[in-house]
Amino acid sequence: MIPQPRKREYRRAVASMLLLCAASTLIASCGRAERPASNEPNDSVLTVMAPLHFPHPPHEDVVGELERLTGTQLEIEWVPNEIYTDKMNTALTTNSLKKVTFVKSTDYMFLKTSIRSGVFWEIGPYLKDYPNLKHLNADILEQAAVGGGIYGLYTERPSSRQGVILRKDWLDALELPVPGTIEELYEAMRRFTADDPDGNGRHDTFGLTDRNDLIYGAFKTLGSYFGVPNNWGVEGDRLVPEFETEPYLATMNFMKKLYQEGLINRDFAVTSKQQQRDLLIRGQAGVYIGSMTDVQRLSDEAKKINPNAEFTLANRIEGPHGYRVWSIPNYNGLYLFSKKAIATEEELRIALGFFDATMEAEAANLMRYGFEGRHHRVEGGAVVLPEELSAARVAEVNALHALMIADMNNPNLMRVAEGEPLTEIAERLSLDNEKFVVRDPTARLESPTYDEKGAALYNIISDATYHYILGQIDEAQFREQVQRWRQSGGDAIIQEFSEAYFNQ
Repeated sequence: MIPQPRKREYRRAVASMLLLCAASTLIASCGRAERPASNEPNDSVLTVMAPLHFPHPPHEDVVGELERLTGTQLEIEWVPNEIYTDKMNTALTTNSLKKVTFVKSTDYMFLKTSIRSGVFWEIGPYLKDYPNLKHLNADILEQAAVGGGIYGLYTERPSSRQGVILRKDWLDALELPVPGTIEELYEAMRRFTADDPDGNGRHDTFGLTDRNDLIYGAFKTLGSYFGVPNNWGVEGDRLVPEFETEPYLATMNFMKKLYQEGLINRDFAVTSKQQQRDLLIRGQAGVYIGSMTDVQRLSDEAKKINPNAEFTLANRIEGPHGYRVWSIPNYNGLYLFSKKAIATEEELRIALGFFDATMEAEAANLMRYGFEGRHHRVEGGAVVLPEELSAARVAEVNALHALMIADMNNPNLMRVAEGEPLTEIAERLSLDNEKFVVRDPTARLESPTYDEKGAALYNIISDATYHYILGQIDEAQFREQVQRWRQSGGDAIIQEFSEAYFNQ
């Protein structure tokens, strides 16, 4: 079972209700042929569960062309990203996985027990038989290996896309610089709250919009700026969990100050990602901390409401230990292959063949850019992404990006001659992050106790962190919860990871 950390019990109930609502409307059966009338599985159809990061699934015309190019009939269940882990967890526990299921990198660690028990195919021995899959990055495959075995096809990403997205027009109106330090970032949040940056004469704006996620929300990135290690730090002859360090406490105190001064949305602890985005898009908040590559879409949507809205980015926020930003392994997630849904080696080879075919030039460029003329233009052998076609790309194509594997280093993808300006800046700053990323020392290590109890134990720390920020417990009570974590299995995790680290 893959528990997702939750900060409140009622959030689980909300997610469940959203899931029931979404299931009936956002499951896209993307094959051009209709589903079989019977309840018997159709072996000729490749069933896939994939995350939906956009309001709508890809257009049926684009998916139909992908089916033609790959010779595959697809049935894709698109699940909103906010409830994806819950939906996948349900499929795993009810033994109703699709043939191919995407697993987020943050959930993958909790799936290792299922992998070891034989729920998924080991695909490593088959990759050499495919012209594209055989060239997958061996280092990234190794990062995701379990017991030396390769089980998933990875979606690629830089080590860190984390940074700060800000309303540039608000900075200009208040004559503020783009923040380069924690202090300047705080000052921008304070002034965005207090000094009417939109000039409407009303006290209706605030600094930071955040959500109920200590990892991909603002907290972990802010923690990097304060010097928090990436999950684990190395002290002497042992590893130390991040929440036992002084920079973690400093980050909680910073967030607590934002909350007490009203510089952050009051309900951030129960705010979804979509709600967080809407606060920025609608001009209520001026700072968004997270993936910098979100900036172009945020800007496009904000300009529909206010054509004068302008955005900028910052990735170098200096803290007490210089420039630092947390990183994850170079895979955003993995596509795993169910042994129950894929009964034979022949079926497995067909599924792998689909992904191999998506890396060919026609399919890969379709998935990335859509149809020429409708979604992009080609000039001088390069792709041009004109602004007037941006809305069509977002609505009809961009959801398909979630199906692309190893796309960053796919030589079959056409280069972009003229990209979207903010996207180009975000990608350049993401590359700049490589100069000061902080890596997780346990990324390639294994701890049996962590695999078994890590998710449940994380809830202890997650809840305690939120309670501290909201002023519901003090430092002594937070440390009591840390001791509870230790006594419930944390000490064993520390020992196992420390032994694995120092015996490498």
